[in-house]
Amino acid sequence: MLKIIIYCTIVCATTISIQQISSEKHSDHINTSIGTQRNISSGSDDQQCTCVQYYNCREVKTEESIDPIVSYSSCSSYLDVCCEKGNIINESTSTEVQTGCGYRKPVGFSIATVHEDETSFGEFPWMIAVLAEKSNLTEYKCGGALIHPKVVITGAHCVYKKNNTFMIRAGEWDSLSDKEIYPHQDRLVKQIIIHPQYNSSVLYNDIALLVLESPVEIAENINVICLPLQDADYDNSRCLTTGWGKDVFGKEGRFQALMRKSDLPIVPLDKCSEDLRKTRLGDTFRLHDSFLCAGGENRSDTCRGDGGSPLVCPISGQKDRYVQMGITSWGINCGGLNTPSVYVNVAKFRNWIDSQMELMNITYRPYIY
Repeated sequence: MLKIIIYCTIVCATTISIQQISSEKHSDHINTSIGTQRNISSGSDDQQCTCVQYYNCREVKTEESIDPIVSYSSCSSYLDVCCEKGNIINESTSTEVQTGCGYRKPVGFSIATVHEDETSFGEFPWMIAVLAEKSNLTEYKCGGALIHPKVVITGAHCVYKKNNTFMIRAGEWDSLSDKEIYPHQDRLVKQIIIHPQYNSSVLYNDIALLVLESPVEIAENINVICLPLQDADYDNSRCLTTGWGKDVFGKEGRFQALMRKSDLPIVPLDKCSEDLRKTRLGDTFRLHDSFLCAGGENRSDTCRGDGGSPLVCPISGQKDRYVQMGITSWGINCGGLNTPSVYVNVAKFRNWIDSQMELMNITYRPYIY
């Protein structure tokens, strides 16, 4: 099992120390076996249900739900469900993978949840957890996004002057469980490329590329995100951000076991600067043009622990396909009304990203749509 200690560092980065990670959790082998921990009466003498992994049941009893904090399941694990005999699926899971960048889709079984901001397993296959290895511990540092099987994009503040060995985890969903339908994949980072004009004091040009020692394998739960054209404008679009950060700012906030999502509007730069001047930043504050803003709606925003995570916007005319417009950088508290959060404007750096890929002799075709 996982033993996780969570605390927060500056600039929305979270550190999670993970000890005694099971060998199952590190496995890259798909596990489609059905659990049979116990039989439970479903309310009548002639019907019994069996606890199985959630993706091995066609239809779930209505009182069953997945929630890592408060479980309404009759089974011992919240990712197991009580499934009646006729609904148990015995066949292996499909391994068909959708080609092309930016496709959002749930994988396998879907179940109603308590929280509308919860994601489905594999819904955001480009989402990456950036980890650091230090003193025999693996620590969660930031989010990131896969733009090529060998390259991850994240915030420079996540990796700048950090004396760590970094690795990434692709395909993660529930940080406390190894019961996902497809396994995650871990890769070591062999090179960190930080934008040459990154300013660590004020976070201008807060972007970095992580080059992996070996490529991840594209799978049902792992794929790349599309990138925008240079200087593309998505002002006033409604977009999505994902991560494992806190749900509320301050002591009341809880870090999330399941990946969460937030639906946010892109806020024009002038309007964002005006809103931020009303905060402790003061009347003279001016937002640097390497940023964009999103949010400003009550209790719907990025928070502590979401640093480096992607902000993705729907591609017009293409169903369930997204492009990464932002990287979570900084903000004033979490989810404040009329106080947007600040993101790296990825469209300002498309030419720089392409040039770095060319220098490494890595094709940028995977993130073109």
